[in-house]
Amino acid sequence: MSRSYPQRPIVGVGVVVVHDNKVLLIRRGKPPRQGQWSLPGGAQKLGETVFDAGQREVFEETGLLVDTIEHLAVVDLIERDADGAIRYHYTLVDLLATSPTGEAVADSDATEVAWFTVGEIDTMPLWNETRRIIMLALKPPK
Repeated sequence: MSRSYPQRPIVGVGVVVVHDNKVLLIRRGKPPRQGQWSLPGGAQKLGETVFDAGQREVFEETGLLVDTIEHLAVVDLIERDADGAIRYHYTLVDLLATSPTGEAVADSDATEVAWFTVGEIDTMPLWNETRRIIMLALKPPK
């Protein structure tokens, strides 16, 4: 199925990776949101759990192994073209993970990777849902 102008939503994962009180972001190498900072993640493969997809995508894009994965939220990304047709429709399952090491390297669909503090993230031009999910992940437990 084509990712642009799909016949149905595509399931994807986004992973908030935390290490030393910083969050890992990637600069996207492909649409949608190409060139923008985002969470590592991508499309789920047939036969793969969302948790396995999250681990695989983080590794493919950054070379990091992650653990302590848990579910955070579900977000819809629906982008329309100028005529109103749906160009992209992803149902994104967002996860929280920790990384035992912080040695990330851009690979696969990422053109750049970096660790950011909450203060730095507050000033970055991020998709509103990305920012909301990061803040949800970093919210102290009740």
